[in-house]
Amino acid sequence: MHSDESFMQTIKVSKTINAPLRFVFNWCTDFREDDTLLTGSKGTRKILEKTKKRVVYAQLDPQEDGSQKVGVDYVLLKPPTSWHLEYFGEDDNEIGDYKLTSLGKNKTKLTMTFKESWKMDKVPTIEEQVQSTSRTWDQYVEALEREYASSK
Repeated sequence: MHSDESFMQTIKVSKTINAPLRFVFNWCTDFREDDTLLTGSKGTRKILEKTKKRVVYAQLDPQEDGSQKVGVDYVLLKPPTSWHLEYFGEDDNEIGDYKLTSLGKNKTKLTMTFKESWKMDKVPTIEEQVQSTSRTWDQYVEALEREYASSK
């Protein structure tokens, strides 16, 4: 068994987005069941609750053996510049903090910090987690910027 220190990991990823802060916040916090299509994920998302202050959804991720891993995300919205995520899954629990900073009229910086608590033996390295998170968010940013460009 791991000691708590060895399987609690923190990663930080940031992205610069070519869209104004308000648009970025609204886009990033408009959680939808089809958001998994933006990244090509095979998982599915079921929205359980969506209000101005919070979003709760379940994630189902298919496994190679035909089973599914289940996780629940609880998101606390803190408009206009941040939101807080708590994820409870079979392999890990995660706390995520998302912070937006305006870099001018049409440019926004998104800084994400994740604290991951693993429940499994084969834990991805911090580098693997940063790369995976960065790749996923590159896809989100591309979709967000495309949507912003077409809204002008």
